[in-house]
Amino acid sequence: MIKLTIEALSQYNGDHNTPLYIAYKGKIYDVSSSFLWKGGKHQVLHKAGQDLTEELEHAPHGADLLKRVPCIGQLVE
Repeated sequence: MIKLTIEALSQYNGDHNTPLYIAYKGKIYDVSSSFLWKGGKHQVLHKAGQDLTEELEHAPHGADLLKRVPCIGQLVE
């Protein structure tokens, strides 16, 4: 499993063909294969390469959808 700081996570936003990673509650998820994250964005509101913990708390769906993508690491300080 990988360990990334929030700064390092920001590099995984799809620019220059990088993978698409997001963080939620300290865990890092690879959303690269999800059709919902094409181009590094989800619903035009969320961008890959970010900690989406707060945003997911207010989303119309639950965080249980993250079970569909691989958890690949943890967010560190």
